[in-house]
Amino acid sequence: MYSRASFASTQSAAMVTLIRSGAPNTKKVTLLAGAVYPIGAVLGIIDASKKANVSLAAANDGSQVPQYVLSYTVDATGGDVEAMAIETGDLIGSQLVLGAGHTLASIRAGLRDKGITFDG
Repeated sequence: MYSRASFASTQSAAMVTLIRSGAPNTKKVTLLAGAVYPIGAVLGIIDASKKANVSLAAANDGSQVPQYVLSYTVDATGGDVEAMAIETGDLIGSQLVLGAGHTLASIRAGLRDKGITFDG
């Protein structure tokens, strides 16, 4: 188990692999139970529950709209988990993990409007 200090260091080190420049702003989100979410996962928010899930283009619950990028890998197989997600920042496009039906081109404008930019 991580101590608070080493856990924070691990999170910061992992997030560096996503960052192209500058320091991103993060926000706490609640990840929907039932999955392991990888670092760089592009997240959408489910309208009814306000929980985050990997954004899938074919979803119709609100999560089809990309909102955030997960800062580190999170195991939510045992239940909902709070985690930090990037809400603004300049990221490395090849490090983003896209849900089915999304491409970098399809999410670029929407994330840019929210303050997330990326190369590629």
